[in-house]
Amino acid sequence: MLEPLSRLAKTPVLVLGDLMVDRYLWGEVERISPEAPVPVVRSVRDEVRLGGAANVAHNLAALGCPVRVCGIVGQDAAGREVAALLGALGVPPEGLIADPSRPTTEKQRIMAQHQQMLRFDREGSHPLAPELAARVLAHLEHHQRDYAGIIVSDYGKGLITEELMARVVALGRRAGKPVIVDPKGMDYSKYRGATCLTPNEHEASVAARLPIRDERDALRAGDSLLRELGLASLCITRGARGVLALAGGEHRFLAARAREVYDVTGAGDTFISVCGGLLTAGVEFFESVQIANLAAGVVVGKLGTATVTVAEILSFAEGAHRFFTAREIGPIAESLRAQGKRIVFTNGCFDLLHVGHIQYLQASRAMGDVLIVGLNSDDSVRRLKGPDRPVIGEADRANVLAALAAVDYVALFEEDTPVELIRAVKPHILTKGADYTVDTVVGHELVQEWGGEVRLVPLVENRSTSGLIEKIAKANKG
Repeated sequence: MLEPLSRLAKTPVLVLGDLMVDRYLWGEVERISPEAPVPVVRSVRDEVRLGGAANVAHNLAALGCPVRVCGIVGQDAAGREVAALLGALGVPPEGLIADPSRPTTEKQRIMAQHQQMLRFDREGSHPLAPELAARVLAHLEHHQRDYAGIIVSDYGKGLITEELMARVVALGRRAGKPVIVDPKGMDYSKYRGATCLTPNEHEASVAARLPIRDERDALRAGDSLLRELGLASLCITRGARGVLALAGGEHRFLAARAREVYDVTGAGDTFISVCGGLLTAGVEFFESVQIANLAAGVVVGKLGTATVTVAEILSFAEGAHRFFTAREIGPIAESLRAQGKRIVFTNGCFDLLHVGHIQYLQASRAMGDVLIVGLNSDDSVRRLKGPDRPVIGEADRANVLAALAAVDYVALFEEDTPVELIRAVKPHILTKGADYTVDTVVGHELVQEWGGEVRLVPLVENRSTSGLIEKIAKANKG
């Protein structure tokens, strides 16, 4: 799976579609308003993220894919925010076309208790003026050499008109570039001739004019759309029921994969970004759908509009929380904090895992929502413990730790201390055994500096790796 994902870094993709700003007002609910039977949300922090087609671009960028964007923004502050956020990802600004007749689409969500309380939208959805449509097409034609495929993210805000879509499909065919579409609306005739469509089950049912109650119905609807629209392939995303993929007279039902579902916001954006990016990179269709299905399973475990990384997809594909480098765990921890998760961090060699380790890790995990364990690499253990250690190699130690219910993530570090790893994770709580004092715990100054805590965990008596090694050595001599 690493090989197809690695192709994304060499595959430039253009995202065409409705650009949005997603605003999140995070807060806490402690009482009901005396003015009306509604919860009072006490503001904690505000956050701005890319939404709509801009989120598709963000997902591709997070996977290392070179991205261009073409879409409409208003002549307003929100439009400038879109440009700034995309610019921070390295996306060229030339494709952002200002439309003075509409505001930049904004979705403002109020979040509390790890869930969405209310959404307020600001948008204009009238069809794009002909002169602006001409500018969009001119941009696509002028930059043909700068992208290998086009992903169309249609949110029904007026950009993707029937005429524009027909011209985009024709452009893709002439240039030999795939056109992958996340569709919207009741009439899919405007997408005729596209390479692939990725509607959800409800959208597919409406467009095919067929009710979908089970797999047989989904297949009928999929076959109907594939045939009527002259598509090369089609995916119907079915939420908790997974994905139906159809191409070349073949179909496959792929089961949904998700550890926990916190929020389905943006899952379709992630699916089409991964699927579309891989198809553009020449990855076989069903393999592309399988990987995109895994990526969507990761993103629904995050609150709000979110992205996934190659490391997260690979981890999820292996069926467990895996181990990461300090560079990889930093963005994961940042995402966890954005979800309101309380992160606990601890570290150690964990050579010859024993009951003392297990109870220590369980106690650490109970202090928060997520436990990240920093694990000394083999070279680091040798410098600390001597040339005969570790007894167990780093890959095996990491896999054993990752298999424990108390451990959410394992991060390897090469240094003698986990200071840089702690900087990357920025935990709310740092734990260490009670044989330490707070002042002797590595990283205590950092954690306290950003308002975190250092907690000491009682140890199980007469349980240690050194003791186990001595006992084994004596038994072998006997």
